[in-house]
Amino acid sequence: MNKEQQERRKKSPVQIRNKKASFEYFFVDTFTAGIVLTGTEIKSIRAGKASLVDSYCYINKGEMWVQGMNISPYFYGSYANHEAKRPRKLLLTRKEIRNLEAESKTPGYTIIPTLIFIDENGRAKVDIALARGKKEYDKRQTLKEKEDRREMDRARKHY
Repeated sequence: MNKEQQERRKKSPVQIRNKKASFEYFFVDTFTAGIVLTGTEIKSIRAGKASLVDSYCYINKGEMWVQGMNISPYFYGSYANHEAKRPRKLLLTRKEIRNLEAESKTPGYTIIPTLIFIDENGRAKVDIALARGKKEYDKRQTLKEKEDRREMDRARKHY
């Protein structure tokens, strides 16, 4: 991901992050995927009513799916409202899916969604990451680094 793509993501009106994922996993590789949604789902995402907690991706018959992503039913939706936690298809190239499938078969690796955002064309996109689980001591180290950064920022702000 280059700087231009990062700048576009920061300008996105909607950014739904999986904060727990960066604490639980080391990100090895990241990809951006489109997501197949219904009309009420995209409206809920634009309203910020989605969550990536406890969601994961899997590959079934050469297609990438995300399971456990919660998109709340649209408030103004009628009888055609969507199911909140249904599996949703992700749009990636065949080459990317084959690479992810081969790498995720390694023990300790998984594929998790890290961010939902709206691109400049108004489409919902999902950043997914090939991730390796952290051990307990890695998590402690992450917390210590975060605390040290906060202290340095406070000291800089104070003086």
